Amino acid sequence: MPLLRSFGVSEAEPLLKGETVYLRPPVMADYRQWAELREASRSFLTPWEPIWPVDDLTRSAFRRRLRRYAGERREGRSYPFFLFSAADDRLLGGATLSNIRRGVSQACSLGYWMGAPFAGKGHMGRAVALIMPFCFDVLRLHRIEAACLPTNAPSIRLLQRSGFVQEGYARRYLHINGEWQDHLLFARLADDPLVTGAFSPQWTSGVVKDPL
Repeated sequence: MPLLRSFGVSEAEPLLKGETVYLRPPVMADYRQWAELREASRSFLTPWEPIWPVDDLTRSAFRRRLRRYAGERREGRSYPFFLFSAADDRLLGGATLSNIRRGVSQACSLGYWMGAPFAGKGHMGRAVALIMPFCFDVLRLHRIEAACLPTNAPSIRLLQRSGFVQEGYARRYLHINGEWQDHLLFARLADDPLVTGAFSPQWTSGVVKDPL
């Protein structure tokens, strides 16, 4: 499995390419697609996310978001991605590797969201299959953690199908939709066995320029 040869170069960012989807860091040119998809998916996403700021979908807020993302990538603390269809470059959703810990931990947290029109079609499973080798083979992490609400059956199935193991139950773990809510805790280790029926992790590598 190839490494991203340009990884760590300040003017280039990772591009994870699959057969039907690809992931890359967001750029300012994505704003219109992102804002339209998030607005169209507001009621679908509300039960699973923190309350959105009043100006969340504005161009200025998106620009601030990208600057924060760029700083966190430079510091190696997080890697946000947007998920696109390989057929027509349509934005489908997003995924983020956050809270990256080095030293004795070598772990990160995985979060993701999917636009309502594209949910339930297997796109996020393919995205996670691309992200895992990036975590383990490129970032050289030992552990990917994920948390989801006990009522989020699609997310539970996604994590289980991707080889994540449920490790615990955290009371009032995250502030979601205006309330402190319990979460199921999942993790996948670098040396965990592949799961029968999991999405194929085939991918290629490349880079994408970020103008910010």
